Amino acid sequence: MIKREEALRRVKQNVANGNLLKHMIAVSAILRGTAERLGEDPDLWGAVGMLHDIDYEEVGDDWSRHGLVSAEMIKDALPEEGLHAIRAHNEMTGIKAESRMDIALIAADALSGLIVATALMMPDKKLSSVKVSSLSKKFKDTSFARGVSREKLLLCEKVGISFEEFLLVGLASMQSMSHELGL
Repeated sequence: MIKREEALRRVKQNVANGNLLKHMIAVSAILRGTAERLGEDPDLWGAVGMLHDIDYEEVGDDWSRHGLVSAEMIKDALPEEGLHAIRAHNEMTGIKAESRMDIALIAADALSGLIVATALMMPDKKLSSVKVSSLSKKFKDTSFARGVSREKLLLCEKVGISFEEFLLVGLASMQSMSHELGL
């Protein structure tokens, strides 16, 4: 299976947008932390998070292909369960999210957006200033970070982790990568 450094190298070869790169690093961190919490393979889950949007710039506005192209681009790097999670994270592909990893990727994808938006509201714009209570409050404010699907965030409960704990794991995971995220 692909190592983090190789996954990051591939992402950098295919993704020019710095914010998208940071998003993929954030989702990777959240999935790794979630896998550790659930007793799953953190290396596999982290790689899935890192690579899930590798096709984003290639597919452009053709959202029905997003995820399918990613899986094809990295089919040599991940086992089928990881490729399935990447295909399933975009409901427009028609691939159903079934496994814990599939569902956790969808939830982590949304959580990264909530955490970044909350950090950017802090006076110092740092992840270290964000608290779980701040995330909970921002989650309840549907006018905040409107692009973040609250429904997708709550999918964490389907994989065996409470919403509050998912916020805690996700925030701690992203805080551990703050140097790479610039937050």
